[in-house]
Amino acid sequence: MTGKEILHKMKEKVGLGSSDADSGKGKSKMSKNITHGFHLVKGKSHHAMEDYVVAQFKQHDDKELGLFAIFDGHLSHNVPDYLRSHLFDNILKETDFWTEPEKAVKRAYRVTDANILEEAVDLGKGGSTAVTAILIDCKKLVVANVGDSRAVICKNGAAKQLSVDHEPSVERGSIEQRGGFVSNFPGDVPRVDGQLAVARAFGDKSLKKHLSSEPDVSVEFIENDTEFVILASDGLWKVMSNQEAVDCIRQIKDARSAAKHLTEEALNRKSTDDISCVVVRFQ
Repeated sequence: MTGKEILHKMKEKVGLGSSDADSGKGKSKMSKNITHGFHLVKGKSHHAMEDYVVAQFKQHDDKELGLFAIFDGHLSHNVPDYLRSHLFDNILKETDFWTEPEKAVKRAYRVTDANILEEAVDLGKGGSTAVTAILIDCKKLVVANVGDSRAVICKNGAAKQLSVDHEPSVERGSIEQRGGFVSNFPGDVPRVDGQLAVARAFGDKSLKKHLSSEPDVSVEFIENDTEFVILASDGLWKVMSNQEAVDCIRQIKDARSAAKHLTEEALNRKSTDDISCVVVRFQ
């Protein structure tokens, strides 16, 4: 086995991914019906891959936690890589996570963003979107996001979005209140100060006065009609609706195969961005 193959196996085992084309899978020890898989594909841009993934089950005290995330970086890979290493740890350090998860997650997002800004000299001027999902004892799913990476759940065949796309055009009022502006120039999409195409993100120190890192948080309970959850970067959602993504993989029982199929379908639909996808199946 080559060194590259050994590294791939190690990353797959711990549920971490970031490369030109990478994938992995795992399953819950508490419920053998619950599995996850992920797949990443580098886009056609000239910079290195800037999407990072977390997908793993772990024991935390007497709880089993499923930790799933997509971190979609811009201007560098340093901030998403930092988030992959630190964000979940910061969330679980919050003592009230078990009693008030929404407050705890919001606080941990703020703390993590403050740490990133403090380390901007080392991490650089870039930033990252994030969507995180924490599955607690296979029963409760806590989802949070900043930016346009998205979480979608399928219940009885119907797609339901669990995250909020933070678009500059929608949040123009709050951006202008902070002293910023939203412009379609240069480019063809609304951008904060004409630079960033999302209204909320980690990092981006030069834009931070005009940019929020406050997440939207939702809690969803896993029921008998819950089939699967998709987490993906905007490289998927730019070319596929929530329901199209759900319909695309509903009959694919292997979670990693489902994640790979979604990335391939996005490429078929001419997506040029980095594409990262996590699928968690409950049946």
